[in-house]
Amino acid sequence: MKKYIVSMLAGAMSLAAAQAWAADAVTLQLKWVAQSQFAGYFVAKDKGFYEEEDLDVTIKPGGPDIAPEQVIAGGGADVVVTWMAAALAARDKGVPLVNIAQPYKKAGMQLVCPTDGPVKTTDDFKGHTLGVWFFGNEYPFYAWMNSLGIPTEGGADGVTVLKQSFDVQPLIQKQADCISVMTYNEYWQLIDAGYKPEDLIVFNYTEMGVDLLEDGLYVMGDKLEDEAFKDKMVRFVRASMKGWEYAIANPEEAAGIVMDNGGQDEAHQVRMMGEVAKLIDQPDAKLIPEAYERTAKALLDQKIIEKEPEGAYTTDITDAL
Repeated sequence: MKKYIVSMLAGAMSLAAAQAWAADAVTLQLKWVAQSQFAGYFVAKDKGFYEEEDLDVTIKPGGPDIAPEQVIAGGGADVVVTWMAAALAARDKGVPLVNIAQPYKKAGMQLVCPTDGPVKTTDDFKGHTLGVWFFGNEYPFYAWMNSLGIPTEGGADGVTVLKQSFDVQPLIQKQADCISVMTYNEYWQLIDAGYKPEDLIVFNYTEMGVDLLEDGLYVMGDKLEDEAFKDKMVRFVRASMKGWEYAIANPEEAAGIVMDNGGQDEAHQVRMMGEVAKLIDQPDAKLIPEAYERTAKALLDQKIIEKEPEGAYTTDITDAL
């Protein structure tokens, strides 16, 4: 009987210890498939940075049929990576997304046109077909066209918008006069397809001052009322940015880790990592208020959102890092 009691006590103590040391679960939903665009998160998990913060992080890749805003609204994630335009548009429709950190300081979106095509400057856009991705990626494009005063319903005085596939085939197959690319991805797909830099005219959103904030971290606003959840997000962002710092300093190793998690073409992932590092700039995850205001204004001007967003971001998490 004595041995039985001792055994029971030992079992109870072991269970209590296991519960006390159980890591906090976090599910992260990415905006796109596994690639170096998200290297910091994969590196943080691989290197044990999340574990050091007592976190058990599950990283869910995205895809063409996956909208992070819908995933988190349905309870399928604790935090998502998405573009601010998509987040604010979802918020305008009743999904209370809040930006808690902004790893990407600059936008990577560009429009490219072949030098032997009809478009040389923005004055040449009218009457031509321009490709852009949808599922929330179209908002920066529409905001830009609005700033230029160019209608997007076609016709001689406007542009025809091609709902672009997630590759560069519309330009190669001459379905569009210009297409959208990211500095770290599709631009290099064109180079790999045989184009030379001098064969392309590049309209870079950041350089033109019409960039909207891209890959940020978002949670549901009501979750931030829970201090335990906020603490968990502080630890998550801190470990994630440690992962980004490591990835930027070790691009080849980071690309290898991405490959281990489903990435394709290691040389492409290494190159992507180098381009992504330029967009992250200082890996402090702090949101630049001016960039937020520019993004919100562009969406309001285009009537992508109907009302001025309030409480759409918080600095509480990054302030606590």
